[in-house]
Amino acid sequence: MKIYTFLLLVCFTTLSKAQTHRFIYEYQFKPDSSSTNYRNVNMALDINPKDVKFYNYENIINDSLNKKGGNNYSTSPDIPTLRRLKNSYQNTNYEMMMDYFSYNTEDKMDWKLEKETKTSGQYTLQKATTDFGGRHWTAWFCKDINISEGPYKFRGLPGLIFELNDSKENFFFKLAKSQKLEKTCDTSDFLESFAGKKPVLVSIANMHKMMLQFYNDPTKEMREKFDNVPPGTFQVGGTKITSKEQFKEAAKVIQNFIAKNNNPMDLKNAVVYPVIN
Repeated sequence: MKIYTFLLLVCFTTLSKAQTHRFIYEYQFKPDSSSTNYRNVNMALDINPKDVKFYNYENIINDSLNKKGGNNYSTSPDIPTLRRLKNSYQNTNYEMMMDYFSYNTEDKMDWKLEKETKTSGQYTLQKATTDFGGRHWTAWFCKDINISEGPYKFRGLPGLIFELNDSKENFFFKLAKSQKLEKTCDTSDFLESFAGKKPVLVSIANMHKMMLQFYNDPTKEMREKFDNVPPGTFQVGGTKITSKEQFKEAAKVIQNFIAKNNNPMDLKNAVVYPVIN
């Protein structure tokens, strides 16, 4: 429980002076809701003077390497990335799909404070529940840390969220580490832009339209370029494409992968893919 001792010390002695306070959460999730397998990612919650950012912690490490000449940023549609103004529910969401996109959402949630408490290290955590994004969520927060924030879009409780999960056990967040930063972390190369590409601001409806267009014809770009590249340049599911006849089967492979790995946290703002026979 050393992390909790360190967390308490940092919050009570330096929080008011910190330029940025970073909380790192262990994020465990199922890309496929029907599976028993989880992926594990460390996520950073940066509470800055003017905004709050939530993103894959690995990109901080990669960003340092990239500035030395590398190019190894990491992103995935099933790993949430967002920014919001401090003390607000106005989120700018970032997603890499066919391109790098951003879209805005207002994500206010109504919490029910429960009487149930539990001890974690030297902390007392209180239970709270809410319905958000078509799912039921349980959070454990700490009143002793007066920060009304938490992982992803979850905020608004009278204390920092330590743990969070949905009722179907698809998603788990657990606080793992706390850091004080002397200055705000520069995320301009992997959040406000990605690998040099600025996000295209779209509405959710238009983004869903583009996602469905790609899903319905996922090999379109490869087919259009096929005659101008060496045979075997394109590869789908470990199979090299050497003839145009293979594109039909390749499209099914891509569609099945997209449909299977489609388990968004926010079901109300999620695209609905048709069943392809």
